[in-house]
Amino acid sequence: MSDALISLRDVNLTLPSAAGPVHILKGMSLDIGSGEAVGMVGPSGSGKSTLLMVLAGLEPPTGGDITVAGHDLTKLDEDGLARFRRDNVGIVFQAFHLVPTMTALENVAVPLEFAGKADAFERAAEALAEVGLDHRLSHYPGQLSGGEQQRVALARALIADPKILLADEPTGNLDGDTGEKIIELMFGLHERKGTTLVLITHDVPLATRCDRVVHLRDGRIDFIENGKTDAVQTQAVG
Repeated sequence: MSDALISLRDVNLTLPSAAGPVHILKGMSLDIGSGEAVGMVGPSGSGKSTLLMVLAGLEPPTGGDITVAGHDLTKLDEDGLARFRRDNVGIVFQAFHLVPTMTALENVAVPLEFAGKADAFERAAEALAEVGLDHRLSHYPGQLSGGEQQRVALARALIADPKILLADEPTGNLDGDTGEKIIELMFGLHERKGTTLVLITHDVPLATRCDRVVHLRDGRIDFIENGKTDAVQTQAVG
């Protein structure tokens, strides 16, 4: 894919352990286009979450090449990687990772404050309104339900209009109905803003809502198939 926003070539990641080296990612190559939604599925230990950490520049690979939004991540130092994330990437985790001593408004404003934006709080209020939480601006995480906390985390991830949204099991700590609302919100924002979405999930039918589904196994890409139109086939495979 010549216009790939994300490009991985023979990416490997090996970490030391008491029992010897552990090979987590094993020669992964993948292109993801601008505005594309890609679901990542596979059994526990297949490398899904580790791959997301590598894409975000939070875990350096031990081999291969990674280019994201025009940046060669293997050539950036820690400061450079921090700037890369600030300017290009929003991340939503299964655990919400909100600062408990900050209000919803303050949590969402943090990325823009770090970027020195004078209108950080005004834009944070708009982002919270977009996820239906304009009535919860002054509430702390402990005063919010799990679904509300995840909506705050989503607003924070999207406030700087990132080119890429990385979501790692974003509904894993939520009940079914609340999780479905978060998914609808996330896909709606992705479609309206044209944000490239990489969604890690154990839920194969959910992954088929993406343009493509990447199946991982034992640190490798097992196979890739189209989502959406191949949803019935994919569910059968899963």
